[in-house]
Amino acid sequence: MSRSPLDAGALRRRLAAGEVTVGTFVGLSSATAAEVCAASGADWVLIDLEHGSGGEDAVRDGVLAAGSYGVPTVVRVESADRIRIGRVLDLGAAGIMVPRLDTVEQAKTSVRHMLYPPHGDRGVATYNRACRWGMDRRPLTETAQETLGVIQIETLDALNAVEDIAAQDGVDVLFVGPLDLSYALGVPLQLDSVVFQEALARVVAAATEHKKAAGILAVDGMGAAKYVRQGFRFVAVGSDSTIMAAALRDAFDTARN
Repeated sequence: MSRSPLDAGALRRRLAAGEVTVGTFVGLSSATAAEVCAASGADWVLIDLEHGSGGEDAVRDGVLAAGSYGVPTVVRVESADRIRIGRVLDLGAAGIMVPRLDTVEQAKTSVRHMLYPPHGDRGVATYNRACRWGMDRRPLTETAQETLGVIQIETLDALNAVEDIAAQDGVDVLFVGPLDLSYALGVPLQLDSVVFQEALARVVAAATEHKKAAGILAVDGMGAAKYVRQGFRFVAVGSDSTIMAAALRDAFDTARN
């Protein structure tokens, strides 16, 4: 097969095999930022359509920019609507992160939107990047799921259902939104609190029991390493904007003092 920026399920297989992967969020709507993150050694980049500054154009260009370094792109969609998930998959995303889910049924529905019939209800078309513009129909008939399914655990309802969510086929990663979850637990921004740490342990235990990966967003590399020691295997280190801002702030402070 010709070379391609597409992942063809490799990231999903790495996580299923128990590997630890580290990436970062890309929210600046810049293909160059996605490229820099990929060139820096990320296992994946995550383009954020929920809180990031761009739209689908960022996915269209970011998949190519990161893919030129062999790095897959995961996309956090704004909602679990079928059309939102299907469009970014057609643009070549290797995985989908779905925010603000509460129930097992919502998780199952989200996964169904990621899969072609008869396994799901993803719209069928070939004239897109996912099918190499009609030159590769293999994704339409592949029996094994290739799209990485990332379900966020950031509400009390989701936390209380985390074991059942983890048991669902197609849910590959349970991803903690740390700030949202801390607010939901009544300990806003208190990520070292006992109640928050107990919630993290519950997510990791649910993922481990069902042979899935736990994921989380860390502020920096030190925080990411701590989460890896706690059992997380899909760990984001900050974002393009936060890392750049922190580095510049420290550089300016150093220069002035």
